[in-house]
Amino acid sequence: MPIEPAPASTAEVRKGRRFRWRPAALIATVLVVALGIALGQWQTRRGDQKQAIANELAQREAEAPVALGAALQPAAALEYRRVRINGAFAQGWTVYLDNRPYNGVAGFYVLTPMRIDNSDVYVLVARGWTPRDSVDRSKLPALKTPSGSIALEGVVRLGPGHLMQLGQQAPLQPDAILQNLEVADLAAASKLRLQPFIVEQSRSSDTGDGLVRDWPQPSLGIEMHRGYAFQWYALSAMAVLFFVITGFRRGKK
Repeated sequence: MPIEPAPASTAEVRKGRRFRWRPAALIATVLVVALGIALGQWQTRRGDQKQAIANELAQREAEAPVALGAALQPAAALEYRRVRINGAFAQGWTVYLDNRPYNGVAGFYVLTPMRIDNSDVYVLVARGWTPRDSVDRSKLPALKTPSGSIALEGVVRLGPGHLMQLGQQAPLQPDAILQNLEVADLAAASKLRLQPFIVEQSRSSDTGDGLVRDWPQPSLGIEMHRGYAFQWYALSAMAVLFFVITGFRRGKK
């Protein structure tokens, strides 16, 4: 009869499962884990801070509209607040921001100063989006600008957004096609007393000009910070796992 091998003793089994590690490997693992946790916590805090900002901005937009009057208002205090304006558009100072696509179609943002009733103060209104001529880039769209005093609502923004500037900016003048625009520069060129912000006209304030008022929402990068935090925590976990696996493999050898 064949002789069956004797079962391994408990001591031998334990000996086969020994865990062996090197000081250098332990130090490297501790450093990687500490770095990963620290950076993960930093990204988590950044995400929490931006989430708090997003919550505050949402609360501002939900509040009742503020009536803009003759006094100049601080931009930071009104950012993302809804405002109500009674005034008349300045017919001679419409400008167009180029390279603002909408649903994959090239176009302009149309901006026109509006004089607030019973004052000499203007506010720059981002009236909406319009497609650009596909053949002649310099051709301006035929737009209808309301005349006389009207009422509209919108949301305050510090500016219309900045794009990478390629080449020389066109001169700032009426009907200019621009890549970027600063409110202070328009105030200096037009000699108008402008509020230090712009107002994105709301969809509900239809002035019959045919412009699209589907404004992009600001991105604070909250999900990006959450993703980076997960990656750093995962790196720490992988470092520990690698240290454990290689330790047992060395023990077997």
